[in-house]
Amino acid sequence: MSMKKKEGILFVVSGASGTGKSTLCRAMLKTFPCLRFSVSHTTRPRRPGDREGRDYYFVSPAEFQKMIDRGDFVEWAEIYENRYGTSKRMLDKARLGGRDLILDIDVQGVRQLRDQKIPGVFVFILPPSLKELKRRLKNRKTEGSEALAERLKKAQAEISRARMYDYWVTNDDLKKAGERLKAVLLAEHCRRERLTELIEKLLIEK
Repeated sequence: MSMKKKEGILFVVSGASGTGKSTLCRAMLKTFPCLRFSVSHTTRPRRPGDREGRDYYFVSPAEFQKMIDRGDFVEWAEIYENRYGTSKRMLDKARLGGRDLILDIDVQGVRQLRDQKIPGVFVFILPPSLKELKRRLKNRKTEGSEALAERLKKAQAEISRARMYDYWVTNDDLKKAGERLKAVLLAEHCRRERLTELIEKLLIEK
């Protein structure tokens, strides 16, 4: 009996601004050498230090619209006047090639993936409190008081949709939160459904 090539797992991580989701995703890439980051397409202007193909694929609004019209995205969303999308081709290539991907998207994108029944493991990063989230956002010094209030309002709206996810990870301490997220990734590789073929092989071996 020959075993089929194992499909890759899609790990989808979301959380409000200031919860540390991007930092946690980067930590997982260092922890799991075989894990790859799902690079999104965006209309957001490139910032100093941004690298094409590593941080994002930067495209014009017109090109992004063409990609929507062609059905190139498995999900896309507009966030603070910029668009972000995940390539359907990239996800399929990783899954069929047996490569695990970690995807950092917001609740709009997750809703689209859920509606399409895209197989994945969905993780929501929670702040320990709104007070702490406000402190973190203020310390970034990137928004005025009005923008800060808008981000906190958006954060509560996103938290209200956390039930769409399989796991909740509270980031009260970055190191502990990293261990929790690592545990999720490890546990998913031990899930019974992913090892069915191995069991069948073991049962018929002489």
